[in-house]
Parts: sequence; structure tokens; C-alpha cells
Amino acid sequence: MTPKPVSELIAGASFRAPARPSDGKSTSTFERLNINGQRYFLKRNSPSTDWLMRAMGDHVHRPYIVWQAGIMDRVPNCIDHTVVAMEVEGTGEEAVLSTLMRDVGEHFIPEGGAVVGKDKHERFVDHLAQLCAEFWDFEDPTGGLLTSMAERLRFFEASFVAREMAIDQPPGTIVVADAGWRALPERSPLLHDLAVTVWEQPELLTRPLADTPWTFLQGDWKMGNLGMHPGGRTILVDWAYPGAGPPCWDFCWYLALNQARLPESKEATIARFRGDLERHGIDTGEWFDTQLDLCMAGIMVTFAWEKAHDSDSELRWWENRVAEALSRQGLNLARSRS
Repeated sequence: MTPKPVSELIAGASFRAPARPSDGKSTSTFERLNINGQRYFLKRNSPSTDWLMRAMGDHVHRPYIVWQAGIMDRVPNCIDHTVVAMEVEGTGEEAVLSTLMRDVGEHFIPEGGAVVGKDKHERFVDHLAQLCAEFWDFEDPTGGLLTSMAERLRFFEASFVAREMAIDQPPGTIVVADAGWRALPERSPLLHDLAVTVWEQPELLTRPLADTPWTFLQGDWKMGNLGMHPGGRTILVDWAYPGAGPPCWDFCWYLALNQARLPESKEATIARFRGDLERHGIDTGEWFDTQLDLCMAGIMVTFAWEKAHDSDSELRWWENRVAEALSRQGLNLARSRS
């Protein structure tokens, strides 16, 4: 049965009120609604108003594309994307995507820096592995409309950040990213040089990554998008960066952005993810170490600015891990310095 459009569903709402997710980074608009006694959450965004869409080069509403293609319906039962309906109204940069979701706010991971429970962390990593296994060997069925690896690597590219800084009242995340990129050359010349080199030549990482196994990437496994139902089912929202890519990418994203909240070491989390992939039928013997090295380097091309604001121990962990990875893969991405 074809789902009703969002506009038809919300027309019967008995309650509507503006909302603002406390951990949200986008400039989208949000509402809470009550429809037939059920609570819902409505998100609206467009390329003209959402800097995150511009950052990732999304001018076609990629979440709507994967929804329409039935990709979100294929996720394993351990994951709840909460989406009830999507609808695009308008055209071009002003086209607005409306996403209606079940309101499961009480089950999200609370904001802040508290370490999450080990049971939740273990389930998140396991369910990420299950999602990867479900879509093993995934290829973009849209002919290139979904998020590419080059776009992921250039997500926070410094020239984009500078353009967004030039607008009136730039988003807070952009301000922080700008400060981080400015601080990085002194805090970690290696990570700075890596980022600049790969922004100019993303194929230095995308080409060897293409020789390793790929899957479907949801794209944003951070605590602000995660929750857990009482029965242990993972809530995973904000499918803004979907596409084909290496499974270690979403894992490294989880590792980098959630580091302060993990109840075990990064090394233990890496071993856990690899073991979970194996349990779900994926042989990791020939490719995992290479892909992990490349994704470790790639995630710093995207988020080294964030580590420039972090503790020295956190920054050095990533710096050392990336230096070892580049050496193992025979990649010399250093830039000459006058």
C-alpha cells in the first residue's frame, strides 16, 4: 500500500508546536505533532536553508531518494529509522523535504558527555555490523545521486567553511570548525597536511578504498542520532548522508565523534566491530586492516578540526594511528614546507 503523503497526514494533527533538538546541528525546522493520539516529529529542510546539505553536496534530497527506493525498508529489524512518510515540495534549491517520524525522544541517548552504558555501546556496534552485513556489496542504484566518498572526505573542507563563515550569523558548528582548521597546523602538522592533500586529490584515498568491500552507509552514527528501545532495538535517525562506501567509514565516524562517551577503549571497540562483522557472516581476513587504515586517515580529513579542540591525548592517538596507517599502506601524503 502506498503511504499517504506527509501533507495529508499532518492535516489531521490535533496538536502542532515548534521544536528544536538540543543536539541538532542543522538549520532545518522541526515540529512536534499529535495525530490520532500518536506523537510524531516533523523535520523540514532544503538546500537553500540547510548548510549540512550544502556541505555534503546534496541538491536532490538524498534521504527521500533512499526512502523512495525502498532502501530504508531493507534495514535489519534491530534498527528503527522511525520514518513514517517523506514528501518533497517545490523544485531546485528551494525544494523542501518534509520527513514525518514517530516521536521516540524519550529513548534517545541523553545529550552531554556522560559515558553510555556498555550494553548500549555493544548493541550499537553490533547493529552497525548487522546493517553492513545486510547491504554487503551494495552499489548506488540511482546512477550517482547518493553521497560519494569524495563528498564525505570534503564534508568540512576549509574553503567551504570559509564561504559559510562569510554569511551573516554562520552556524555554530561552522565557527568551531573554522577555529579548529586554523589551530590544526600548529597542533598537528601531519593531520593538517593530510587534510589539505586529500581535499585536492581525494582519489588518493577513494581509489584504494574502492578495492575493498563496500556496503550501504547511513552516514551519521553519532550519539545525537542514536537511541535504544526498551527491548534493545537501536534507534537511528537523520539519514542525511546515505550512499555506498566502506563499512569501516561509518565505524570510524562512530569512533571519532563519540570518543568521550565510549565505555571501552578505541582498540577494544575496533576488535568488537571486527568480531561482530565475523559473527554476521563477513570474512574480514583479507581486507579489514587495509580498509580500517584508509578510513582512519579519511575520517581525519573530515574531522581533524574537531580533534584540534580536543585533549592532547586524544589528538595524539589519532595522529599516531594515522601516521602508522599511512606508513603501512605506503602512502606519503605529506606536503613540502618552506
